[in-house]
Amino acid sequence: MVEHSAGILLYRGRGDGLRVLLVHPGGPFWRHKDTGAWSIPKGIITAGEDPLTAARREFAEETGAPAPAGQALELGSVRLRSGKQVTGFAVEGEFDPAALRSNTFHMQWPPRSGRSATFPEVDRAQWFTAAEAAVKLNPAQVEFVRRLDRIHRRPE
Repeated sequence: MVEHSAGILLYRGRGDGLRVLLVHPGGPFWRHKDTGAWSIPKGIITAGEDPLTAARREFAEETGAPAPAGQALELGSVRLRSGKQVTGFAVEGEFDPAALRSNTFHMQWPPRSGRSATFPEVDRAQWFTAAEAAVKLNPAQVEFVRRLDRIHRRPE
């Protein structure tokens, strides 16, 4: 069965002033990875759960702040190279990256050591321009930024 996640692309501004909030995964595997490693705050949709409800929950878990209550723009879904499907929603709002307080996960570290270590699920958050996001984001998720930009460039 294909794993299905949902997430929120928080944004501010329009056109050339568009900025999007991305998060960097925590843990030792991602420590030295940057290009193509960032993501929108997202997570698994539980059985029977509304995707937007899941996206709002995951935003709060990964950033430590509730998702803004504004209108959510549906951005459709993308398929990651892993096969996971991600449904995205864009919500306009503000977030101070210095206020990031992510949930944590436990894993054996170092490998085969028998010891357990705790790591933040997300270790950084940052605002990026659309062009910067195209480099930083997981390649499949770049489509969310393109779709958001197209929505705002449509004539009213």
